[in-house]
Amino acid sequence: MSNQDWQGKRVTVAGLGVSGIPAAKVLHGLGAVVTVVNDGDDERSRTQAAELEAQGITVRLGDGATLPESTELIVTTPGWKPDKPLFTAAAEAGVPVWGDVELAWRLRGLDGREPAPWLAVTGTNGKTTTVRMLASILEAAGLRTAAVGNIGVSLLDAVLGDEKYDVLAVELSSYQLHWAPSLRAHSAAVLNLAPDHLDWHGSMEAYAADKGRIYEGNRIACVYNAQERATEDLVREADVEEGCRAIGFTLATPGPSQLGVVDGILVDRAFVANRQKQAQELAEVTDVNPSAPHNIANALAAAALARAFGVGPAAVRDGLRAFRPDPHRIEHVADVAGVAYIDDSKATNTHAAEASLAAYDPIVWIAGGLAKGAAFGELVTGAAGRLRGVVLIGRDRALIREALARHAPEVPVVDLDRTDTGAMSEAVREATRLARPGDTVLMAPACASMDMFVNYNKRGEAFADAVRALAAESD
Repeated sequence: MSNQDWQGKRVTVAGLGVSGIPAAKVLHGLGAVVTVVNDGDDERSRTQAAELEAQGITVRLGDGATLPESTELIVTTPGWKPDKPLFTAAAEAGVPVWGDVELAWRLRGLDGREPAPWLAVTGTNGKTTTVRMLASILEAAGLRTAAVGNIGVSLLDAVLGDEKYDVLAVELSSYQLHWAPSLRAHSAAVLNLAPDHLDWHGSMEAYAADKGRIYEGNRIACVYNAQERATEDLVREADVEEGCRAIGFTLATPGPSQLGVVDGILVDRAFVANRQKQAQELAEVTDVNPSAPHNIANALAAAALARAFGVGPAAVRDGLRAFRPDPHRIEHVADVAGVAYIDDSKATNTHAAEASLAAYDPIVWIAGGLAKGAAFGELVTGAAGRLRGVVLIGRDRALIREALARHAPEVPVVDLDRTDTGAMSEAVREATRLARPGDTVLMAPACASMDMFVNYNKRGEAFADAVRALAAESD
């Protein structure tokens, strides 16, 4: 679309926040007549609304259900569920609905510059880490790049900003993909699939289908998890450009057209001259920080996307060595009296916690919070043999306690009947009491944090503060 196409176009932006405000400003700057609707009418929303209204943008607070008159397009923030009355009204009126990702995709090249290709990543867990690893590898190759999208950096800023990029590393959530029908990536990866956000999507099938949208129209490579058939099935179902290849990654020895691990070495049998007989060494397992199995899988996926873009093996190694994980992702906080304390507050669902629990043995596990409808039987069954003890916190801790009683009855459990933020300090002390030298105290809650904390970051900070206080006492 050209600038002229937006002049006077009546656009409704659904929702304020990280993506809604930039979308409203961009559309207004293009000459569209913008109305923002928002369910909330709290102090923060009123402050945001005042900022937009000062620029000539109409904002309706506390009214996210009514379709403004003469609306020609809705641009929605990712969190708005598809069954909202606003979208029902739009469907009845024949009004298209785009997400912020769709808007960014449509606006590429608006300034006349050649748009940067997108290397896109989705999955239930590991998206942010993989995208940041990918950006580090691309930078090591001398490419101008940025990690953008669901990682917390606006795609609109990347597409329309002054910086010129050679390629973008793009994290996409299932919400964003649902509202991005035109997206066509250079190459894309689905890291894994496990039940999550089913209250938003309505079913596992719908959730998987939205994840699979990332492969539609791929030009060079569809990267999938060779150890999760569901991700390969999404590749098979995708309508891609002629010549686009399916590239698997695995923690085992790779077959042709795969990346994998051989004797502690990450190797490539996909982007080599003779895939049947050759393998290219990329990096050592010890180059991946941390070297937990699920993080090695993330590194392989990032390497596959980089190799699909033509990046050499030395840059893959250098980029992985330079990468530093974000806080609260299997982060080593301290060793106290021979016990390691690990903060994986980012493990907000059972799939993430399963990967974290698989990385350590023996474990004193701190778990609990908002379950989001999850069941814990399979998670507990898989981890039972590694558990020295469990400390439960949070509103839905009873669900985990019941799973432990059924599947790991011999494991000692401390049930903290409190949901105030000070409970974390007590949880760390109880975990310390259960632990022995050589053990790991692992805070991988398998639940969301909002019953006790603002977000998982604050939960992780509370854990780290409690551990550091414990370390200071032992000095």
